[in-house]
Amino acid sequence: MRRRLALYGALLVLGAIAAVTVRRDHAQAVWHWDLPPGFPAPRIPADNPMSAAKVDLGRLLFYDKQLSNNRTQSCASCHQQRRAFTDGRVHAIGSTGEAHRRNSMTLTNVAYASRLTWAHPLLDRIEAQVLLPMFGDAPIELGLPDATTLLTRLRADPNYVARFTAAFPQDADSITVTNVTCALACFVRTLISGNSAYDRYTRGDQQALSAAAKRGMELFFSERLECFHCHGNFNFADAVDHAKLAEPERAFHNTGLYNVDGKGSYPSSDGGLYEITRRWDDMGRFKAPTLRNVAVTAPYMHDGSIATLEEVLDHYAAGGRTIASGPNAGDGHTSPLKEKFVAGFILTPAERADVIAFLQSLTDEAFLADPRFADPFGSRPAEPDTSSSPLHELATQRAPR
Repeated sequence: MRRRLALYGALLVLGAIAAVTVRRDHAQAVWHWDLPPGFPAPRIPADNPMSAAKVDLGRLLFYDKQLSNNRTQSCASCHQQRRAFTDGRVHAIGSTGEAHRRNSMTLTNVAYASRLTWAHPLLDRIEAQVLLPMFGDAPIELGLPDATTLLTRLRADPNYVARFTAAFPQDADSITVTNVTCALACFVRTLISGNSAYDRYTRGDQQALSAAAKRGMELFFSERLECFHCHGNFNFADAVDHAKLAEPERAFHNTGLYNVDGKGSYPSSDGGLYEITRRWDDMGRFKAPTLRNVAVTAPYMHDGSIATLEEVLDHYAAGGRTIASGPNAGDGHTSPLKEKFVAGFILTPAERADVIAFLQSLTDEAFLADPRFADPFGSRPAEPDTSSSPLHELATQRAPR
């Protein structure tokens, strides 16, 4: 029997309500996780258990440009495997060419994320989050005008008819928006990365890390730099959930990236968590993303406003960013809303290089090329390389915020 949870509410980024009905399958095959050593099992919603049929279907949907209204983009357009499922742009670009105000966040280990997107305190289900790029219009990402457009396309494809029937055998009509979101969620939960040089070192391979990376690791986990306070645990993030936790860990931070009025304000175009809660203390607070594969996910920060890892390190070493002129000018170091751990530190050039070497050691090359996560439509052209130079992107795409 199928049970439904009516009107599962997920606040949209701008505060509107999106409701999705979710389902429970009782006849799915047991899913066996292929987890890196030491990784806990993800917490899986009881109403959307994992299955191979759902994962395979979700992979097709993730790469299918039919999920955009004009058939020009897929989920993978903003989440490319070789970039750890980011897109290399300062701001994501939607299917109509409209620029998003935020940088595409990595999907690396999204199964362990307790909160989704950059600054939403309530959005905790991937099944709900995937509705935003498909049907949201502020800004347009995939830009579907309604469910009928999508479902008509899928129902006209015999391959999808067969795959939805196999993935959701209890449903008389298996091709529904709910099942689209469930399949997509199952696929992206399999995007688990845990075989970097750092991981191999912690499992006993003393040769996996260079001497510089080992020194950088000591600095990273030191109270002197305090990076680990926001980027700790197995996932190098602090908004984490998994099956062994009694409650999900939730955290958002103001890192002194902006201070446009001397009181801690961020640009009016993006106040972070404050936009949802309207609490002044939440101004400029964003989720700390995982640092796994961080060397391939440039540019950085919620708005893509820092081009390189070296510049990110400079930002934290200064205890906040100073912008000398322009509409966002201000001294982030003096922000009264800044996280206390962003206090600044001094590094020698050699130490700076060591920390960068450690961050580079978090790259999981096997994950970036794993065929299980690759485009199943192998004959189509690859996504264009838009970020051979993040500095070029910043120079050509940066707009007043």
